Amino acid sequence: MNKIYIPENYKPVLDAYDTQRAIAYIKETFQQEFSKALNLKRVSAPLFVTESSGLNDNLNGYERPVAFDIPAVGMDAQVVHSLAKWKRLALKRYNFTVGNGLYTDMNAIRRDEALDNIHSIYVDQWDWEKIITRENRNLDFLKLIVRAIVGAICDTNDRLHVRFPQLRTELSREVTFITAQELEDMYPGLETGSQRENAFVREHKTACVMQIGGLLRSGKPHDGRAPDYDDWSLNGDILMYNAVLDRSFEISSMGIRVDEAAMDYQLNKRGCNDRRELPFHKMLLSGQLPLTIGGGIGQSRLCMLMIGTAHIGEVQVSLWDDDTLKTCADAGILLL
Repeated sequence: MNKIYIPENYKPVLDAYDTQRAIAYIKETFQQEFSKALNLKRVSAPLFVTESSGLNDNLNGYERPVAFDIPAVGMDAQVVHSLAKWKRLALKRYNFTVGNGLYTDMNAIRRDEALDNIHSIYVDQWDWEKIITRENRNLDFLKLIVRAIVGAICDTNDRLHVRFPQLRTELSREVTFITAQELEDMYPGLETGSQRENAFVREHKTACVMQIGGLLRSGKPHDGRAPDYDDWSLNGDILMYNAVLDRSFEISSMGIRVDEAAMDYQLNKRGCNDRRELPFHKMLLSGQLPLTIGGGIGQSRLCMLMIGTAHIGEVQVSLWDDDTLKTCADAGILLL
C-alpha cells in the first residue's frame, strides 16, 4: 500500500509557475557547480540497454525492468534502472583519462517502487563517473568527493535564495561521516536502516553513511546494494535533513567502484556468480575497465529539498494512485 504524509499546516512556498522557474534554475546551476567541482564532462546516455549486455542496474535483485522487443534490430531491450555500469564502460570507450569524468541526465522507470512522498516510479538523476588511480581507492578519497558534492549543493542553494528570496531551505556544509555498522551500534533499539538514518540526521543535518551492502552484526544489511558496481567497503549515501518532512533525505547514492577482487568477493557473497559470463562483468574481472568512483544525484530530490515541497510530485511528472491524488488535492497540493 502506498503511503503519503501531509505535514501540518503545509502550504507550497511557490506557485506552479515559479516552481517551474526554480526547477530550471536549480538544474542549470547545480550542473555548473557540480561538473566544475569534480572535473566532469556532459555526455549523452541510453534510455534502454539489452538484457544480455549485463549493463542494467539490478538494484536489490527483485525489481522488474520494463522490457520490450525491437523487431528492427532483432533483440529485446530493458529501460534502465540506473546507469551505474554503463558509465564505466563509456569512460573506456570515450577515452577518458585519470582525473576526468562524465555526467549525464539519467531517466529511468522503476515499476516496482513503493510510492510515498519521496519515491516515484520515474527516476531522474545526474549519473556521474570519474576515473581514479588504485591509490585513490580508500575512504579518505571517498570523503573528499562527498565534501565536494555537498559544497556544490550548498552553493546552488545559496544562489537559489538570491533568485528566489522567499525560499528558506537551510543546508549544512559540514558532513558527518559514519559507517552503517557504527549507526546500528549507536541505535540498538531501532530496527531499520532508515529509522537510524532519521535519528542521526535530525541531529547532524548532513551525513554520509558508508559501507552499505554487506550484512551487519545483526545479520541484516543496512540497505540493499547490488554486488557488481559499488565496493561495499568504500561506498556511501549522502543524506540531508528535510525540515518540511522532518526526516533524513537521501540526495545521492555513490561509491568507489568494485575492482576485480571486490567484484569476485561480492558476486560470491550475494550468490550472483551467473553474472560472471555477462560482457560487462567479464571485462571487469579481466581488468579491462578503468578504476572509478561514481554515483547518482537525484534531480527531483534536489529540487524538492531546495524548494521545500512536501511531495516529489510537486516537482516532477509521474503517475500516482487515486488515494495519493485525492489526499494531495484535499490538502491544496498540486501534483504535476
